[in-house]
Amino acid sequence: MNIANDTVVSIDYTLTDDHGAVIDSSTGGEPLAYLHGHHNIIPGLENALLGKKVGDHFTVRVAPEEGYGLREESMMQVVPRHLFQGVDEILPGMKFHAEAAHGTTVVTVTAVNGDEIHLDANHELAGQHLNFEVTVKAVRAATPDEIAHGHAHGPDGHHHHH
Repeated sequence: MNIANDTVVSIDYTLTDDHGAVIDSSTGGEPLAYLHGHHNIIPGLENALLGKKVGDHFTVRVAPEEGYGLREESMMQVVPRHLFQGVDEILPGMKFHAEAAHGTTVVTVTAVNGDEIHLDANHELAGQHLNFEVTVKAVRAATPDEIAHGHAHGPDGHHHHH
């Protein structure tokens, strides 16, 4: 069976940046199962998987536009230190969860300048090329339930608990 819309696909993958550093990998764990055609994974990877079948092994380099997007200046902001109640030390590289209009987002501290805290709400992989090495492990037709919910219910079709 070839990968198409409304198939549940299990893949083993390793994601590296352009310097060869591993960002994420399914190695040593369960394969990633996703429902194809429902935006469960980034577009560049989903597009590359279309038409593939079990046993296919390939690499794909995904441009930022097809991955986590380009870095946006509008996502950078400077906030006063008093917003960080109960945080003794704020250092560049620290991550905080912030409430945003569309739910919780993760912001990264990029600089601390006295009482001014510089934050970046861009996805940490925004603006980066993503290099995936992928092996297709399984492909099956999705159940009507999975299609209705827009995601895979695990390799065995078991229901997840909310």
